[in-house]
Amino acid sequence: MIKVALLSRWHVHADDYARDIQENDNVSIKLVWDEESDRGEKWAKELGVPFEPDLNNVLSNPNIDAVMVSTPTNMHKEIIIAAAKHKKHIFTEKVLAFTVKDCEEIYQAVHEAGVELMVSLPRLTDNNYLYAEKSIKEGWVGKVTMVRCRFAHNGGVAPEGQKYGWLPKQFFNKEQAGGGAMIDLGAHPIYLTNRLAGKAKGVYARLQKAVGSSVDDNAALLIDYDTGALGIIETSFVSQGSPFQLEVYGTEGTLRISGDKITINSIHVNDSKQTEMTEALIALPMPMVQWIRAIESNETPTITKEDVINLTLVNEAASKSNEIGERIDIEKDFRDF
Repeated sequence: MIKVALLSRWHVHADDYARDIQENDNVSIKLVWDEESDRGEKWAKELGVPFEPDLNNVLSNPNIDAVMVSTPTNMHKEIIIAAAKHKKHIFTEKVLAFTVKDCEEIYQAVHEAGVELMVSLPRLTDNNYLYAEKSIKEGWVGKVTMVRCRFAHNGGVAPEGQKYGWLPKQFFNKEQAGGGAMIDLGAHPIYLTNRLAGKAKGVYARLQKAVGSSVDDNAALLIDYDTGALGIIETSFVSQGSPFQLEVYGTEGTLRISGDKITINSIHVNDSKQTEMTEALIALPMPMVQWIRAIESNETPTITKEDVINLTLVNEAASKSNEIGERIDIEKDFRDF
């Protein structure tokens, strides 16, 4: 049994991760810590476990095997490195850190400690994404020329008379979150597109504040990859009714995913007729399950260090691009690993 301490309820997915742990017979929640004591005490009471106000006491506790990190993102580096030095396995919300340099320092600490680190990039395990991956591996789309991915919602739209929508106010704290829609929700399109299109060479970003938010709430990236493909990333906190979309365009076919509907138009499939794909692919284990299996049986996760670092690389370049209003050449300015 892997004994886990929960570190912070700051992120909106903290409760989801706690539920995932509760529903898995191989792990159990033993402690809660939170940088805001009142919030942590309430959470611990709900879960029926002790609240520990001193983080050092949590990390040095020999009865704790692992930690789940859902703190403000600007606390990730310090907390994760400290956890690794105390030989705790780590599951964390994305993004891992704001810079590639910080990510590398975290991974170095994890490597030296010999512990398992998993960053939650759940859509890499989704069966719909696996169709996109299959369309490339099977040659259905030919040479990939463009990948477009959109993930958006209306969590930043405040009802009349209110300051915030259903997203909590801390998501609009740039110091804690590192940004807005792109670094959070846009992370999913970034890591999916990176996987499908190759290594990013350049990024041009437009991170807008459509409704006067303190961080970007409506954003798009244009990425060029070493394969010759272009990537188009779209995200928003201010879009009502926007379905998840993933599109792969190539010289011999096109695959389109909108919500749960998948269609392909390829010279290799059904005589080039547009065809809805109804065969169910088996999804990969979710990040939490992959993490647990890695700890218990040394099973290699499908979510990799490269996925995590390349996500931060694009986000870091996007932030700089938006700041100066120009395309960022990643090979020249950012890729030093």
